[in-house]
Amino acid sequence: MLLGCIADDFTGASDLANTLAKGGMATMQFVGIPAGPAPADCEAGVVALKSRTIPPAEAVAQSLAACDWLLAQGARQILFKYCSTFDSTREGNIGPVAEALIDRLGADVAVVCPVFPATGRTLFNGHLFVGGVLLSESGMQNHPLTPMSDPDIRRWLRHQTKGDVGLVPFATVRKGSAAIQAALAAEAAAGRRLAVIDAVGDEDLTAIGAAIEGAKLVTGGSGIALGLPENFRRQGLLSGRGTGFTPGHGAAAVISGSCSNQSRAQVKAYTARHPGLAVMPDDVMSGAMTVQKAFDHLMARIGHAPMVYSSADPAEVKAAQERYGKDAVAGAIEGFFGELAVMLADAGVARLVVGGGETSGAVVTALEVDRFHIGPEIDPGVPALAAEGPRPIRLALKSGNFGALDFYDKALAALGDA
Repeated sequence: MLLGCIADDFTGASDLANTLAKGGMATMQFVGIPAGPAPADCEAGVVALKSRTIPPAEAVAQSLAACDWLLAQGARQILFKYCSTFDSTREGNIGPVAEALIDRLGADVAVVCPVFPATGRTLFNGHLFVGGVLLSESGMQNHPLTPMSDPDIRRWLRHQTKGDVGLVPFATVRKGSAAIQAALAAEAAAGRRLAVIDAVGDEDLTAIGAAIEGAKLVTGGSGIALGLPENFRRQGLLSGRGTGFTPGHGAAAVISGSCSNQSRAQVKAYTARHPGLAVMPDDVMSGAMTVQKAFDHLMARIGHAPMVYSSADPAEVKAAQERYGKDAVAGAIEGFFGELAVMLADAGVARLVVGGGETSGAVVTALEVDRFHIGPEIDPGVPALAAEGPRPIRLALKSGNFGALDFYDKALAALGDA
């Protein structure tokens, strides 16, 4: 293994794996920390954790354990991947995990770059934009678990870290890799071990990638990996083996648990052409909606690739959280969809598309997936996946804000046929 990656959720892991596979690395996504060694032909290993919203101490412990396993596989560089919308509360996990990894690896400085231009995530003067709008005005301020009310990534990280946070500004980035290296060295010399780095286009990420060749730790969204495969290719270390993905054949269904603006628009577009079942938080909490009821509803319509969704208006979700508690509602919805996914797979559903990071994590965990082979890209950041484990299903795992309006139809086609 050349590059070892730690992702704080399952959709982010597949997003990163997609970037590395497109870059020519033989990539495999692992679900949790494997008990045994990685396959010998794995050049980039992505360990998918479900650590984004757990207590920081637990996230640190899991991430360090993943780091140790990746190092044991021979990884020469570690990448800590989080969402390109920096999903993290003021008390959240990104800062503590990054600092713990710096300590474990003995790194002088690590870049912080939650940028993915293909999906509209850019960083300028340390401020994160989504589709040209400040993060705090993009809808992410209403996220039910990780509301992002401040677009200043340095300021947000300072709530989470022990040390100060530096900045490599856009003007420096545009001067090229040598200037970036010098700026990072200056931040390290000043004692700032985390440095937010501006980027607005793929060419910036390519320059950053070249500048951090040999860095012990890299942190960011999947875009930061854009320039990393070339570093290994220049050294003659890539095999060019490609992917082990094969399409699936059989019935299909869609699950959406995201409440983002884009997810709700995608649900509306999909259910205009396919059967849809809305699952409201209050109904799950009260027992009015059960997994068996949802399963029966979907199976009666399985020939039409039905969707089940809890993509309610953020105000409705917030009201339910106030009645029952945020963690209780999140746990109930995730458990509901995880159990439903198992029932669908056991009933012969061969293709399943899942929207929402937490929902995807719950589904993959419930399905007991061991690892994924990375398939073709469906939309930027979202590949088709072939699961290994007791249920060899084909999956697509979509972060809430990712994908075009017709994403779900395209995803089902990419996973295989009926």
